[in-house]
Amino acid sequence: MNDQAKTPPAQKQSTVPGRTAPMHPQPDHGEQSYHGSGRLTGKVAVITGGDSGIGRAVAIAFAREGADVLIAYLDEHEDARETAKWVEEAGRKAVLLAGEIADPAHCREIVAKAVEAFGRIDVLVNNAAYQMTHTSLDEISDEEWDYTFDVNIGGMFRITKAAVPHMPEGSAIINTASVNADTPKPTLLPYATTKGAIQNFTGGLAQLLAEKGIRANCVAPGPIWTPLIPATLPAEQVGQFGAEVPMKRPGQPAELAAAYVLLASDGASYISGATIAVTGGKPIL
Repeated sequence: MNDQAKTPPAQKQSTVPGRTAPMHPQPDHGEQSYHGSGRLTGKVAVITGGDSGIGRAVAIAFAREGADVLIAYLDEHEDARETAKWVEEAGRKAVLLAGEIADPAHCREIVAKAVEAFGRIDVLVNNAAYQMTHTSLDEISDEEWDYTFDVNIGGMFRITKAAVPHMPEGSAIINTASVNADTPKPTLLPYATTKGAIQNFTGGLAQLLAEKGIRANCVAPGPIWTPLIPATLPAEQVGQFGAEVPMKRPGQPAELAAAYVLLASDGASYISGATIAVTGGKPIL
């Protein structure tokens, strides 16, 4: 059994949302394993939180399927440059844009930058998220509650609103929800609450945009080994991360990429308002 087929060792990072380099074992983003087949040839994608974790895996897969990518991220410049390197090695164009999506002006800047670089947006992946762990309600400040909503659902709303006028018929919006939308973890109360909101937002959005020929769907990950985990969970919880699902291990970011590629592709032309669960066997019903 290799290191990625079991729970990680206890570890902790001091900054949020975390960095890839200190993680042990290193996450698999599909660098060596993902092989494209032209399913997104000529498309333009925007990915928030595209520097690492799920966002990096999606960027690599999209590029190898033929898409150019704008990678929006907070301030993890080293991680973002590494993602861009993989996109460019696939022969596609990568545009990097750092900034805070809790800021409405930056949300509009993401869209403006993509339109300036590529002329349109075919696929929007709202993936950036913030979470912290708390054992009681008293530990959650008003400021943290508001910030979690501003990043996880407010940013999604504002970026989507700005992007839709630049999305042609046949475009796709993919929002990263979570298993926490269905079975909220009490220690992740603000985060879990936003993930439920994301699922409802996506369901309503799918109906609202159907006449424009734009699809909207969710991917709901279970425990996935990304920098956010050692950055926001206590070290001892990291050491048990993923053990609670039937597969008894965390998922790798690469194991989500195919779901995003499907929803972004023309092959998913009749899929809208859906949630694809990638949870290691834990059902979302």
